[in-house]
Amino acid sequence: MVRCPECAVEIDLDEDEVEEGEILNCPECEAELEVVQTHPVHLNVISEDEEEAETEGEDGDTPDEALEDEEEDFEE
Repeated sequence: MVRCPECAVEIDLDEDEVEEGEILNCPECEAELEVVQTHPVHLNVISEDEEEAETEGEDGDTPDEALEDEEEDFEE
């Protein structure tokens, strides 16, 4: 048994049936959970901030915003 790190509900997972990096949803709070360890199973919540950070550039712009910034720099 492993607990959801978001709501602490028990989730019945067999460590032989999950893989590291696998994404699961909590049956109670529906949080997205990543399997970060399999023996024993350890889960981390995937926050929306992390997903947004993956799509943003180094300066915090989304790829489209970064392109617009570059176009503005070129026009000056």
